Amino acid sequence: MAATAVDADVIVIGAGPTGLMLAGELRLGGADVVVVERLTEPTGQSRGLGFTARAMEVFDARGLLPRFGQGETVETSPMGHFGGTVFDYTVLPDAHFGARGIPQSVTERVLEDWAGEMGADIRRGWEFVALDDDSLHGDSVRLTVRDPQGVQQDLRAHWLVGCDGGSSRVRAAAGFVFPGHDATRGMYLADVSGVELRPRPLGERTANGMVMSAPLSEGVDRIIVCPDGTPAHERERTVTFDEVARAWQHITGEDISGGTADWVSSFTDATRQASQYRRGRVFLAGDAAHIHLPAGGQGLSTGVQDAFNLGWKLAAVIRGDNGPDLLDSYHEERHAAGRRLLMNTRAQGTVYLGGAESAPLRELFGELIRHDDVKRHLAGMVSHVDIRYDTGEDDAHPLTGRRMPPRRFTSADGTVGVAQLLHPGHGVLLDLADDADVRREAREWQGRVSVATVTAPPADADGMLAGATAVLVRPDGYVAWAGSPADGDLKGLRAALERWLGPAGPSAADRRPAA
Repeated sequence: MAATAVDADVIVIGAGPTGLMLAGELRLGGADVVVVERLTEPTGQSRGLGFTARAMEVFDARGLLPRFGQGETVETSPMGHFGGTVFDYTVLPDAHFGARGIPQSVTERVLEDWAGEMGADIRRGWEFVALDDDSLHGDSVRLTVRDPQGVQQDLRAHWLVGCDGGSSRVRAAAGFVFPGHDATRGMYLADVSGVELRPRPLGERTANGMVMSAPLSEGVDRIIVCPDGTPAHERERTVTFDEVARAWQHITGEDISGGTADWVSSFTDATRQASQYRRGRVFLAGDAAHIHLPAGGQGLSTGVQDAFNLGWKLAAVIRGDNGPDLLDSYHEERHAAGRRLLMNTRAQGTVYLGGAESAPLRELFGELIRHDDVKRHLAGMVSHVDIRYDTGEDDAHPLTGRRMPPRRFTSADGTVGVAQLLHPGHGVLLDLADDADVRREAREWQGRVSVATVTAPPADADGMLAGATAVLVRPDGYVAWAGSPADGDLKGLRAALERWLGPAGPSAADRRPAA
């Protein structure tokens, strides 16, 4: 039977950071992509103000990081907090509190430019309306959308991904279960001009609540206002600046009512996670899959990592290089990461935003965080550099399942970094011992894995790479396998190549799946 004609391999609903990152990744892997976005123009609102250390590595792996800063640099902060307890994140190698002072509007512009350059079809002013339930498990997905003229029409794709935020229509239409905890408190954020505010970049508690403030630009400050005892409110409720100013004065005693707000919004501590990230041919990513208190700016960064994990896998299946079983690993890996995210943000909310009843917890955290082991644990958790995907191998090298740290290696052509090797979106095989057998093994996956014969810095050869003379890195920067083929471990390498990059043989880049 002939395959159903489709408008695109993948339709992505939502052009926020998650949807745009996914669109670029899919195009990098050769998939046709349509992005459906309800808004005719980006909001221009700053909202998120940066991203985690791991999200920086993700952008660097696609050559995007320079677009965020001046030249080759992006400002980072070594100091961060966990539940309001401040500490230095550089206690963990390669970690920091992340990129600071980058408005979400800039992140969205960078990613939209990239996805557009890659050939993604981004349709602004188009709105998702409905999903044909009967098509979920067929060879394509049919959905109804409304175009900018208000005309409804049907679109078909082999796959649909909901990146449409915490109130996801895709999630509801596809019947995903979204369990969790209802909101217990309401909070505000705004960009305010015309007042002089003392910087409180990591927050400050008083007897009545917590506030944060940080300069965005000349004369403009971002404020976050978390009054104790404020009941939860509806997500879509309109908030006025007068309401925010009253809450600020209640907490700080400072009158900011004479200022003006470029925009105001509200949020809650509601915490929910989809029980599955995939139903048939429909996936969820970003806030559509998980909502939580925005502690430590982790939400945007987690959504980008969801997209980074799903994009290369979905593209490989569409090309025909891998079977559809590869897609099961998206839920397995990212649901576990999301569950841990929700745990840490709930913990931070309890410690930092609780009233007098949380004072003993704050005191206890103040004591615990004096220990370097605790600092390393919390820094790894909030920066997302400690994520380890379960490979099911009890005797795997310690690097297996972890992201490959951002190291620079020596090659015949000079020095090269892991991020640079990942730019094409292929797997990378680091040949650390100039081993002809390793290179010969990889030839059967030509076009899907790039081999780099390099020498590791002495400290790494004796440290994180100890016992490994070859390392297979997935397209998303996570280590699929590490070992020493010279000791007879070529079978392990081959098994990892087959598991993550598909059967040996010529790349199926020119083939299209029948379903």
